[in-house]
Amino acid sequence: MTARAGVFGGAGFGALDVATRLARLDRIARLLDAAIAIPGTRFRFGWDALFDAIPAVGQIVPQAISAFIVWEAFRLGASRAVLARMVANLAIDTAIGAVPVAGMVGDAFFKANLRNVALLREHLGLKAG
Repeated sequence: MTARAGVFGGAGFGALDVATRLARLDRIARLLDAAIAIPGTRFRFGWDALFDAIPAVGQIVPQAISAFIVWEAFRLGASRAVLARMVANLAIDTAIGAVPVAGMVGDAFFKANLRNVALLREHLGLKAG
């Protein structure tokens, strides 16, 4: 199994059905926003917050992956209003993450990717995965 098959679904991007694509987006969002749990608490954070510790690329890599979620929402037929809210979430996430040190904490609390997948599910009339 390749990395693409494990995280991004496997077959060509157009060949996947809606449920498979949403499941893939759920996995990506959880990795970026809620992959790591703090023992003894219900608090989770993801790789997006950890990447902020890396100068320069720490903002680029997770935002590029986050942009993929918005792209898939577009391909799944999300309305302009939903796409605008998703882009606004990413803009807020980027602005928060741009603040040295405090951005890591902010990214741990503002979970733009989980919000965006929830917006897409709501738009499509589907329950959370």
